[in-house]
Amino acid sequence: MVESLGSIGSLVSSPWIYALVATSVLLDIFLPVLPSGVLVIAAATAAAAGSGAAAAAGTGAAAAGRVPQDVPDILVLILCAATASVVGDLAVYRLAWRGGPRLDRAIARSRRLTTAQERLGGALARSGGALVVLARFAPAGRSVVSLVAGTAHRRIREFLPWSALAGLAWALYSVALGYFGSQWLGATWLATGVSLAALFGAGAVAAYLMRRQPRATEAS
Repeated sequence: MVESLGSIGSLVSSPWIYALVATSVLLDIFLPVLPSGVLVIAAATAAAAGSGAAAAAGTGAAAAGRVPQDVPDILVLILCAATASVVGDLAVYRLAWRGGPRLDRAIARSRRLTTAQERLGGALARSGGALVVLARFAPAGRSVVSLVAGTAHRRIREFLPWSALAGLAWALYSVALGYFGSQWLGATWLATGVSLAALFGAGAVAAYLMRRQPRATEAS
């Protein structure tokens, strides 16, 4: 990577970046403060920078259309992020499905979770998959919708396909932001900042639409 991203170059150029991305995406459903989106974008930026450097050098790998071994592979990165997203969704879904007094008390103590459960329960039953996909982009939306789907005992065949679609859509969007941002603006902090702004912007729009969804459903 170029010098402006040198401080994280050794991390994103390591094969361990796949495990780190997968772990972060898996756990951020429990801890939404984890920077999973930042890691995905940084890794995709490294992939774009590495492939661009190989092309400029005229290497055989670039001529064959392959990304060098010392930078993340785009397809593997998408697969890791999407798979970890689905596994995290299912973990919360199963925990909520089993429920129990402890979970009920935790929800009752949280005004945010109680409100979300009341408002999103009906919307999830009516909108179903669209809400699952939309929630994947909203801050903490993935956590709330997986929890509501589990406590409402939505059938797994109604939840899993949409969770998979949501995880894939989010992974594709995040990787595309990092990769094409680097291609267009160069592997600089500006490219990373613009990509992150686009990711957070999509999250803000998704959160807004999620707030409107239950009201629109109730009004109808």
